[in-house]
Amino acid sequence: MKARTRTLIAATLVLGIASGPAVAAHAAGTARTPAPAAAASAAPVRAAGVKAPLFSAPPDAAALERAIAGLGADHPEATAALVRVGGTSGSWKGSSGVADVRSGRGAIEDGRFRAGSVTKAFTAAVVLQLAAEHRLDLDRPVQEYLPGLLPGGPGGFEPVSVRQLLNYTSGLRSADGPGDEFADEYAHRFDVVDPRALIANAAAKGPESRPGEKQHYSNIHYTVLGVLIEKVTGTTYEKAVTQRIFKPLGLRDTSFPGRTQTRIPGPHNHGYQAVPRPGGGSSLVDVTEWNSSSNWAAGDLISTTADLERFTVALFGGKVVPQPQLEEMFTVPDVQDAETGEHAVQTAGLKEFKLPGGAVVYGKTGGRFGYNTVIGGSRDLSRTLVYSVNSTDAKGREMNKVAMGIVGAAFAK
Repeated sequence: MKARTRTLIAATLVLGIASGPAVAAHAAGTARTPAPAAAASAAPVRAAGVKAPLFSAPPDAAALERAIAGLGADHPEATAALVRVGGTSGSWKGSSGVADVRSGRGAIEDGRFRAGSVTKAFTAAVVLQLAAEHRLDLDRPVQEYLPGLLPGGPGGFEPVSVRQLLNYTSGLRSADGPGDEFADEYAHRFDVVDPRALIANAAAKGPESRPGEKQHYSNIHYTVLGVLIEKVTGTTYEKAVTQRIFKPLGLRDTSFPGRTQTRIPGPHNHGYQAVPRPGGGSSLVDVTEWNSSSNWAAGDLISTTADLERFTVALFGGKVVPQPQLEEMFTVPDVQDAETGEHAVQTAGLKEFKLPGGAVVYGKTGGRFGYNTVIGGSRDLSRTLVYSVNSTDAKGREMNKVAMGIVGAAFAK
């Protein structure tokens, strides 16, 4: 696969990843050599009339190794990366970089990390499970389940269906945060935030658009869904997801931090944000410890690449959500994106990505300071990808170049 083709794939899949004490300067550290490629079996011979898999050749191990080579304290984009490429076409896994810039220890390949908005795929899955159990109706207004949460009347909200929350077409505005700059958020990193307070803040602004009119990706839709899950199940959001997904799938290293926990439990690689220095250059600020209660059902998951790979395979394979409801996660609403004016790409908990040539893959991105995460793959599970990149600008407007290289290599055909 030519490098230009991999670059085109990565550019086509622009994944929208924007989504402790200060360290005086970039400490020295040696990147860990990527793990060798796992053996991949040859593509099976298929009978006439059987649809060929989207990916038949094993993943390009050399390209993946190059994508994560040289990471560490002095790398301009990322201090570490953990990657797992899988599927029926073959598998590869590798890691590079440092666990922390002070010691220069090699990256922990099975380390835990903040998965950010990948949480939304779990939230959507639980809502769809409840729909399959006839405990809620996707076409029913959420106001009927949660009276008073989104008030109507002049300037208020029309009925907003559960489905419109799932696919970001509810018309809700985002809740206010501490500010748009890293310094603002860092100063409030230990704040404990009540999700209902976020919803009240957003609701007080009134609707941005009519329900079902436009798609506008934001956390607030899934914050409301978290409250809905608690109302329907009679338990906490965290317990509902744990009982319905974590335990059945054996995701032992996946958890929610709760409202007060600021540390990542178990072995993990530190996350850093590059901050400009007055005299030029930048310093790395350790952002590993953070209270993520403001993200809650939209973005506070902690996991590993192995657990997220298991979840992705089970989800796409129809073992988490029954097949009829699973279609919601692969269906893009026929509306425009409110920000770009282009056709929507978000589904219920996932996102559609079109490869050069017209092939389609689905996935979910996550961005928390210090951590960029992706899960995804082809519907036929011939290729899956999970990564955690310790980006030094994880919420930047541009896609991290290391992540872009991983995506281009993983989905090259």
